[in-house]
Amino acid sequence: MKLVNIGFGNAVNAARVLSVVSPDSAPVKRLISDAKDQKLVIDATQGRKTRAVIITDSNHVILSYLQTEKIIARFNEDVSTEEI
Repeated sequence: MKLVNIGFGNAVNAARVLSVVSPDSAPVKRLISDAKDQKLVIDATQGRKTRAVIITDSNHVILSYLQTEKIIARFNEDVSTEEI
């Protein structure tokens, strides 16, 4: 199991992640709102602004303070070291 740091000492299982998206669009805001209603949101922002939204295969929505590009780079680092 590969864990990827998503900020503030929090990590997510890389195998369970479906996508990492920006929280700025209306559909993503709706997705977050619906997930909050179903109690499927994990807020890992430590009270800061949400800059990335991670969607998992269990329909959990994880909010992160790190920028989308930085999280994607961390996933790509783990994939490249896993293949070696």
